Amino acid sequence: MTENKVRLGIIGLGAEGGMYAGLIADGKVPNMSIGAISDIDAAKKARADELNVPFYEDYLAMIESGDVDAIVTCVPHYLHPEMGIAALQRGVHTLLEKPVGVYTKQAREVIDLAASKPELTFGVFFNQRTNPLYVDLKNLIDSGELGALRHTSWIITNWWRPQGYYDQSGWRATWGGEGGGVLVNQAPHQLDLWQWMCGIPKSCFAKLSFGFRRDIAVEDEVNALVDFGDGATGHFMTATHDLVGTDRLEILFDKGKIVVDDSKTVTITRLKTSEQELSKSLGMEDVMKLFMGQMDPGEYYETETKEYESVWGLQHATVLQNFAANVLDGTELIAPGPDGINGVRLANAMHLSAWTGEEVDMVDFDEERYLAELNQRIRSEGKFAERS
Repeated sequence: MTENKVRLGIIGLGAEGGMYAGLIADGKVPNMSIGAISDIDAAKKARADELNVPFYEDYLAMIESGDVDAIVTCVPHYLHPEMGIAALQRGVHTLLEKPVGVYTKQAREVIDLAASKPELTFGVFFNQRTNPLYVDLKNLIDSGELGALRHTSWIITNWWRPQGYYDQSGWRATWGGEGGGVLVNQAPHQLDLWQWMCGIPKSCFAKLSFGFRRDIAVEDEVNALVDFGDGATGHFMTATHDLVGTDRLEILFDKGKIVVDDSKTVTITRLKTSEQELSKSLGMEDVMKLFMGQMDPGEYYETETKEYESVWGLQHATVLQNFAANVLDGTELIAPGPDGINGVRLANAMHLSAWTGEEVDMVDFDEERYLAELNQRIRSEGKFAERS
């Protein structure tokens, strides 16, 4: 590590790893350099040679080489905790791609190890947390201006994937190879953002469809209800078979409402007083005038609409820069590694509820029961080793 740069080891030079390498090489992460690249595909050495950095086919050899101060894992999901543990055990700072693990027991192993090594930086790549739209909403919600949460709903179905997408490799969309479907692959960022803004649910009841519109073993449609406590509830729907797709987030509070369309248009309504106070104070004549357009709604609420530009790429560079800053000077992490278990637990709870038909307690989540159910499905596939 130089005085002002962290040497990053990139494990897996696919789409994500290639993007991170490009961002660093182009100087978009000024406090980071590429220390080395590791990939089981020897042909990727050509790109490492272009970048003039060492190349390793064995990621452990890279971690132990002295060429890197930190690693990022751009590999299949099941490998994230395994590689994170290997790096942390060898004194290397660790940035895991989402999800932190496929199941909570696995995620907890790397989180617990990181907790025992406070001198090392441990982060998760939740780049959407740097999106100005969600940063602004998080700050607004945390300010308390809109009051207490009442209900939230996120319909995010713009993940359309054709059958050919799933047929690209034998591990994709399998329990043993990928660990799930849309919840594990496409929706982890939304599961994280939802809880980051609204809080961690206390329980979950879900209906999932497995191989509903695609020839796959895992879920391609999700409908879930969650309980946040104190009467606040939520609904999450996602799917990979909607060609047109919808992305709409609604969050209702005592004193206002947030609506986000297509992750770019935000409508914020602020009530002049709480909804319950209005309910008590408005006479029925005034209510009739309000709904017939005979009264200025500005007397009761104001609405603001904001448009946000896409910041794709910049989000990833910001996470890398923030991670390096934490290593160098202790700057607070945008996405600490332990936060990663929240989305894993919620996805696991949705699976478990769908498998058992039960509402699942998330405060005292039964990790062993989930793992047993997952292994039962891995055994049925007959292609992959069971998990522990």
